[in-house]
Amino acid sequence: MRLDDRLEALLARMTLEEKIGQLGIFADMLRPFAADVNPEMNELNAGELREQIRAGRVGAVFNGVGAVQGRESQRIAVEESRLGIPLLMGADVIHGMRTVFPIPLGEAASFEPDLAERTARAAAIEATACGLHWTFAPTLDIARDQRWGRVAEAAGEDVVLGNAFSAARVRGFQGSDLTADDSMLATPKHFVGYGAVMGGLDYNSVEISEGTLRDVHLPPFKAALDAGALTVMSAFNDINGVPASAHDGLLTDLLRGEWGFKGFVVSDYTADFELVAHGFAGDDREATKLSFTAGVDMSMQSGLYAAHLPDLVASGEVSMDVIDEGVRRVFAVKQAIGLFDNPYRSLDPDVEAALDPKALHGDLALDAARRSIVLLKNDGDLLPLRKSGQKLALIGPYARDRDNIEGCWTLFGDKRLHVNLEDGLRAALDDGDALDVVDGSGMEDAIDGGIEAAVEAARNADVVLLAIGEPQGFSGEAQSRTQIVVPSAQQALAEAVAATGTPVVVLLRHGRALALHGAVHDAQAILATWFLGTATGPAVAEVLFGDYNPSARLPVSFPRDSGQQPLYYNRQRTGRPELPTMSEFKSRWREMPNSALYPFGHGLSYTRFVYGDIELSADTLDWDGTLTVSVTLRNDGSRFGEEVVQLYIHDRVASRVRPIRELKDFRKVALAPGAHTTVSFTLHRDQLAFTTRSGAFAAEPGLFDVWIAPDSEAGTAEQFTLLKA
Repeated sequence: MRLDDRLEALLARMTLEEKIGQLGIFADMLRPFAADVNPEMNELNAGELREQIRAGRVGAVFNGVGAVQGRESQRIAVEESRLGIPLLMGADVIHGMRTVFPIPLGEAASFEPDLAERTARAAAIEATACGLHWTFAPTLDIARDQRWGRVAEAAGEDVVLGNAFSAARVRGFQGSDLTADDSMLATPKHFVGYGAVMGGLDYNSVEISEGTLRDVHLPPFKAALDAGALTVMSAFNDINGVPASAHDGLLTDLLRGEWGFKGFVVSDYTADFELVAHGFAGDDREATKLSFTAGVDMSMQSGLYAAHLPDLVASGEVSMDVIDEGVRRVFAVKQAIGLFDNPYRSLDPDVEAALDPKALHGDLALDAARRSIVLLKNDGDLLPLRKSGQKLALIGPYARDRDNIEGCWTLFGDKRLHVNLEDGLRAALDDGDALDVVDGSGMEDAIDGGIEAAVEAARNADVVLLAIGEPQGFSGEAQSRTQIVVPSAQQALAEAVAATGTPVVVLLRHGRALALHGAVHDAQAILATWFLGTATGPAVAEVLFGDYNPSARLPVSFPRDSGQQPLYYNRQRTGRPELPTMSEFKSRWREMPNSALYPFGHGLSYTRFVYGDIELSADTLDWDGTLTVSVTLRNDGSRFGEEVVQLYIHDRVASRVRPIRELKDFRKVALAPGAHTTVSFTLHRDQLAFTTRSGAFAAEPGLFDVWIAPDSEAGTAEQFTLLKA
C-alpha cells in the first residue's frame, strides 16, 4: 500500500514524539471498558488518556465501546491535536458483539465457512455501530492439544479447515468495501505457533520443526492475508527459543519479505514487555529495541515504545527511517479504511441507538447455533424426542444457567437476548409443564440435596436431559487443564442419574474436546453443544426434537483419556504402528488403543447416509494435471439431512514422514430421503505438496492413498500415482 502525497507530507511534519504516538495502542478509558480481561499494566486514567490524545501521543485505543464517547475521543484527536491524526478504535470482538454466536471452535464444527463469514459480518455490523473500527480476530492457531484453553477460539486441529474458516472470517469482518461504515478491520492472531505450546500450557514455549511450522501453523495466516487482512497480532510464545514478538525471521523475513505483507503488526497485550521475563531482553529498553526492530509496529498497552524509542533513536540504535516505515504502515491501514477522509466513520450515535440485534441477527444466531451442534452418539435412535407424550427431566447445572452461555472472550454480549436451556425447551414442548428441571449439582461443587432431587426427577421421567460440562471460565486464555474431563461434582451427578435406569441424553457444554468417562461416556445419546451463544436454548431444542437434523462434525478429536494429549487425527506414521499383526511392541498405550473416542470429522445424523465405492478418473495424476475423485452418496433414511463429505489423502513414501491421513477438501451435501447424488472432488499437485527435507514446498512423485469418507477414520482407500514432471 502506497501512502498518498498528503500523508507523506504529514509524516514529514511530525515530531519524533508524534511518530512514536502512532505506534502505541492503549486501553480506552474514555468509554465503558471491558474490565478484568487482561492484567493491570500501565493503565492511564481518563484524564491522562485524553491529554495524551490531545498531545498526539496515541495512535489507537482498544476495548472501549460506545459511539457517543468514541466520537468525542476522535474529536479531540482530529480537532485539538496539532496534526489532527485520527484514532483507530479496536476491541476483542471474537464471536459476536451484542449478539453472541457460537465459540469459533463450535462454529467450525458446522464445516460451513460461509456460516462463519455471515456471523463475522453480523458482528462487524453491530461492532461498528457501537463505535469500533478494528477487531483482534480471527484466532488462527491450529490446536492439537485439548489441554490448551484457547482451543475454543480457533477452528480446531486441521489446516484445510482452518484455512477455509480463516479466509471466511476475514471476508466477513471486513466486507467488500474497507471504507464502509460497517467494515471492521480483521487481525489474524496469534502469529505464530501459539497453538503448539508444550503441554497445552498457555504462554508456554514452542519447540517446532521448520516443516511443521510451515505446513501446519503458517497456512491459516497466509489464507487470511490473501483474503485481505491488513493487520496481524504477534504471539506471546517463543519459537525454538526466540519469542514470536521479537522474531525478525518471521515478522520481517517471512511475513514482509517472503509474503509481501504491507500492513502493520500489533503486539499482543504487553508481549514486548514480556521479553524481559522470557530472558530474551535484559531490560525494558532492550525489549523495545528487539520487538520494534524485529517488526512489531504497534505496542499494545505496555508503553515501552513511548518510554524508550526516543532514546534508542538518539543513540542511533534505531534509525529514523525504521520509525518512519512503522508509521507509514499504520497510516496506510488508516488510509485504507478511509479514516483520514472520514474520521467519524463508525461513530454515529444515531446508528448505535437504532441498533436492534435481535431483529437483525436473531435468526442467524439460531441457525449458527444449531449448525454447530454435533450428535456424537445416539444408541437405539433415542433421539429425536417427541414434543408430547413424554415426561422429560432436565438435570444439571446448565439447565437454567444464563452465565455460561456465551463462552470465552465475549466482552459486549447483550445478556437480555440470551435464552437458556429451560426456556428454550419449554417453548418447544407442546406442554411446557412436562419438563421437570433440577440443578442436581453446581458446576464444580455438590449442592445439599442436589443428587437426591435429581434421582427422584430421573425416576419420574421417561428421558433425562443431562446438562453438564465445563463452566465458561474453564476455557479461553490462561485456562489450561491437565484433566480435560467433566468436573467431579457433575460426574457424580451423572453416575447417580444413570443408576436409575432412565435413558440419558447428555447435553455437553464445553470449549474443547473432552475425555468422557463412566456414565457420561455410556449415555445413550450425547450432543456436543459447545458454548452456543445467544440462541442456546432454542437451538438445542430444535435438535433434540428433530426440527433440525444435526449436520455438524467434530473439528477436534475427542480422546479416550486426558493422558493421550496431544491427540489429533493427522499425526505422522511411526515405524511400529498399532496394527493387529503386532501384539505388544507397537505404538500404543497399555490402557487403551492409540485412537480417538470420537475422531476428527465424526458426527451423526437422524438419517442414514450410504457411501458407494470411490471412483477415480484415472489411476495416475499428471504433474500438471488434475484427478477427479468421486463417490455416490445416498440418503437411505426417512429424513432430509446434510452430510459432510470429506476427502483425505496419504502420501505412501516421502522424504519426510507423512501424516496417516490429511484432509484435502470437504463439502456439505443436502439430500432428501431416498435421494442420491455424485460428489466429486478435483485433486491437483499443489494439494499434495509439503515442506520437503530441502526446505522447498513441493509434491513428490509416487503412490498415494485417497479416501472419501464421513470422518478421518472411516472408509476404504483407493490408490493413484503422481507422475514425474
